[in-house]
Amino acid sequence: MGGGGSNPGLQMSGTVIAEFGLLVLFPFLMAYAAASDLLTMLIPNRISLALVLGFVLLAASGLMSVGEIGLHVGAAALVLTATFTLFAFNVIGGGDAKLAAATALWLGFDGLLDYLLAASVLGGIMTLALLAARSHPLPNPLARLPFALKLHDAKTGIPYGIALAAAALLVLPETAVWSAVTGS
Repeated sequence: MGGGGSNPGLQMSGTVIAEFGLLVLFPFLMAYAAASDLLTMLIPNRISLALVLGFVLLAASGLMSVGEIGLHVGAAALVLTATFTLFAFNVIGGGDAKLAAATALWLGFDGLLDYLLAASVLGGIMTLALLAARSHPLPNPLARLPFALKLHDAKTGIPYGIALAAAALLVLPETAVWSAVTGS
């Protein structure tokens, strides 16, 4: 990953911003996306937008070169193209498409295949578990919870944002961005 300028004060503040984004903002937004998808079957646009803005701050921290930033933008564009194609064919939701692309912006190409594989495996496991749960009556205590009723309904989709968020959190520590920011 690229280095910052020669001013130690600016480099230190850039590192603090990058660490905040990577260690606080990104995990929080992933948890928020997963919880929102579980409870409402929607991933609000503000989550994907916050991820993009957070990456802009990370990129501005000086820890990435212009070329590296371009590769991250390219990864996001590739994922956005693929996921919106899936959305157009009603395979995934629009929130899932935007979340996957915003996540790819953070991960870049070096984490992209691992992310997509992890999301696929976790999503498959979650889907099978949800389909199995839907084949049984909902326990009475859960039947009083509106989100549980909606989740249990066979006509409702799968909250795939949970798998996307979990995969992102699993893969992020293996990326070049993580290494550049944390020094590990």
